Amino acid sequence: MIMSGTGTVRPHGVRTLAIDIGGSGLKASVLDQAGQMTTDRRRVDTPYPCPPLTLITAVAALVDPLRDAHRASVGFPGLVRRGRVIEVPSLSRAEYAGGRDPGLALAWSEFDLGSALAELLGVPTKVVNDADMQGCAVVQGHGLEFVMTLGTGVGTALFNEGRLLPHLELSHGPFRRGERTDVALGNSARQAIGNEKWTKRVRKSIDHFHEMLWFDHLYVGGGNAKHLTAVDVGPKGRLIPNSAGILGGVRIWDLHTEDS
Repeated sequence: MIMSGTGTVRPHGVRTLAIDIGGSGLKASVLDQAGQMTTDRRRVDTPYPCPPLTLITAVAALVDPLRDAHRASVGFPGLVRRGRVIEVPSLSRAEYAGGRDPGLALAWSEFDLGSALAELLGVPTKVVNDADMQGCAVVQGHGLEFVMTLGTGVGTALFNEGRLLPHLELSHGPFRRGERTDVALGNSARQAIGNEKWTKRVRKSIDHFHEMLWFDHLYVGGGNAKHLTAVDVGPKGRLIPNSAGILGGVRIWDLHTEDS
């Protein structure tokens, strides 16, 4: 685990600052040891363009009233390994619905976000993919559980018998005619084609993932999950609230072992 900072993690009564970094918004709250919010959730729009320093500054302002915590959990909308960003499609754009900006992509590549946030917050800090953190709030610990988040892009996470598996960018695989799943099901696509056609794409994508993974349970969340019904996610599926992106901040310390 990334243990930079001066805070001490205590097994009882520990308070966790949970931060959910999204392509459209930054959210944060403090959780008690049971994963319940002890403060109102704070939210601000994600600034664009958003190179690393801009994000750090925005997070600092967001969490300034929420400093009474022993540790921090951060969900990030990209591939993160040991706190270091490998890539982040949404923040590699100069504007929310824009195309990839090579300069921003380079600025984020290999950026040590874990250390930067640990220094900012002054407590032990864990940075993980946002779908991984959201999944930690809802998985039951039985069989192969697949989490799919629908927002600016598409996030995925896999758990086996309650343990978080190494993060894979499964949504970067092809959906059709060379178009990636995270683009075909992303928010820009939904706005362009309408909810009805977009929902058909979601159903098709779930079928594709099931044929590839043969998951036992499916959880679908993210800001755009509100456009779906229980029928859309199939008999193995369950819709989960967007608040799971924050509420997973406690269990991520038990289920995520990559940094240990």
